[in-house]
Amino acid sequence: MSVLVYTESENGALRKNAFEVASYGYAVAQQMGSSVTAISINASDADTLGTYGVAKVLNASGAGLESFNAKNYADVIAQAVQKEGASVIVVSSSTDAKYLAPILAAKLQAGYAPNVVAAPSSTAPFTVKRTAFSNKGFANTEITTDNKVVGVSGNAFGAIENPTTAQVEAFSPDMSSADTATKSVEVDKVSGKVTIADADTVVSGGRGLKGPENWGMVEELAEVLGAATACSKPVSDLGWRPHSEHVGQTGKPVASNLYIAIGISGAIQHLAGVSASKVKVVINTDPEAPFFKAADYGVVGDAFEVVPKLIEKLKEFKAQNG
Repeated sequence: MSVLVYTESENGALRKNAFEVASYGYAVAQQMGSSVTAISINASDADTLGTYGVAKVLNASGAGLESFNAKNYADVIAQAVQKEGASVIVVSSSTDAKYLAPILAAKLQAGYAPNVVAAPSSTAPFTVKRTAFSNKGFANTEITTDNKVVGVSGNAFGAIENPTTAQVEAFSPDMSSADTATKSVEVDKVSGKVTIADADTVVSGGRGLKGPENWGMVEELAEVLGAATACSKPVSDLGWRPHSEHVGQTGKPVASNLYIAIGISGAIQHLAGVSASKVKVVINTDPEAPFFKAADYGVVGDAFEVVPKLIEKLKEFKAQNG
């Protein structure tokens, strides 16, 4: 029995979460005394997965796979599972993966455990630790089906190098039953910036910034830190920032290593959506803001005074330390 990991790519390049998924798959394979195979779609750098313990890569492409389609991608992964005789299938917790994983699980008659944060505590029975109740607790979940689909939380396991040479082979799945009714008409992507999904650090702003004209300091702080920019729901609703930057339970979930909230009071939906971040910092004038109770570090002060000084100090630090 082998382990199969679905490694996501974008514009032909593997995404950051692909390496974390590969690392997790390798850890499971080691416990099972097996090997790990990856299925990638339209990836030009599939061989780099060998750095993270992947012994073999099935690289698929062709009609119906030009852009993400949950049904078609699930079909391809299911065919790869059958080809390799895999019993454990590992995916990420990206928006796309959460869309296709239930479809894949239904195809394989597999149990699906999302939001997994650690390698299995046991493979017989197969038991994983996952977040529950909007990241307020953990659940040890036993998957009893023959096939198992595991969704790994972002930044929970990490990308761990286990160098080997990955054998890459072209994979031509049967697309005769491909979904042709659903078509991607247009995809707008921000270029030249770190995306929220791949960011180790996220700098987020709320209504405390008073207007879109003041977003320059958020973007400058993000640039200094190599971070992605984000915002609270009221900010996107007001049209100050695009909805693609809205983070929280009703927007994009964030599991960054560092999350900086500027002028965000901390509504329960926002806190639930960012609670998986490892270190949370809040800057707010209101010491009673709910975010202070959830934050690891808090600064009670005016963002228009605090943030420019923080940027200045960070620039000085970077200049002195290269």
